[in-house]
Amino acid sequence: MSNRKPYVREMKRTWWQSSPFYRFYMVREATVLPLILFTLFITIGLGALVKGADAWASWLQFMANPVVIAINIVALAGSLFHAFTYFNMMPQVVPIRVGGKLLNKNIIVLSQWLIVAVISLIVLYFV
Repeated sequence: MSNRKPYVREMKRTWWQSSPFYRFYMVREATVLPLILFTLFITIGLGALVKGADAWASWLQFMANPVVIAINIVALAGSLFHAFTYFNMMPQVVPIRVGGKLLNKNIIVLSQWLIVAVISLIVLYFV
């Protein structure tokens, strides 16, 4: 047996604050927090819908609370920010070749936003 101790590099809690890249990464990953609350609110709403009209009315009143509306707006902004950064990253992660040539990055990003817009319009039409 060896008496040598393995080297363990110290990792401070603020490691991500030393670089703009890491700060941006942490902000991007933090966008999930308001989305968790939004998902929880919607799940509770589905449960209220199953329970009956009184529970549904109570849930609608809860959703009209200014704090909940603010959380939902932050969740929407976080979702759009996350989508924006993901769509901009997509051509680097999955380069698309057409006829042996790389497709322009702007075409890939704009086509993703076009798909989001079309799906949103379809959902709005049915709602």
